[in-house]
Amino acid sequence: MKSWVLIPILVLACVGARADFYRWVDAKGKVNYSDQPPPANIKQVEKIKATGGQPSDAPLPYVLQQAVDKFPVTLYSTECGDPCARARALLAKRGIPYTEMDATVPAAQEELRKLTGGPLEVPVMKVGRDVLRGFEESSWNTSLDAAGYPQTAMIAPRPPTKPAKPAAESPPVEPPASPPPADDATR
Repeated sequence: MKSWVLIPILVLACVGARADFYRWVDAKGKVNYSDQPPPANIKQVEKIKATGGQPSDAPLPYVLQQAVDKFPVTLYSTECGDPCARARALLAKRGIPYTEMDATVPAAQEELRKLTGGPLEVPVMKVGRDVLRGFEESSWNTSLDAAGYPQTAMIAPRPPTKPAKPAAESPPVEPPASPPPADDATR
């Protein structure tokens, strides 16, 4: 009798993903499972969607969810070299989910001016309402710790990226040509 219970489960597990299955009770009281619709005289039909094999985004650990909800992290950066690279590396090492804003884009520049109330400089990290100008690892860690972010990565770290380059870029400047070698006869 136990095998009758397992058969419907095995049928559901073995059939292809995203298939529709039907469950119904016939006139004799027998429960039926099938991938074909039941006969027309069956009034109570339960349609089952089998979506096995679908990858899902794993939810963030609870501690990280709380920090992200209460104190979202935004990094304003450009291709500023070592400070921006170190800022991204710190966030990646700690596994901090963050939004990166390209400070060369006018909309991001306006937002950055409102945040800092002064001249544009990068990197700038916003943790909730806390705004940190320039990269200083100890102050950035202190702010992230106070917001409840874990000190070590709880999820696979996001690889450090560079913000998108602006649309119009000037062509590279070529170095000046070196003077021709001196002729021995002119000496």
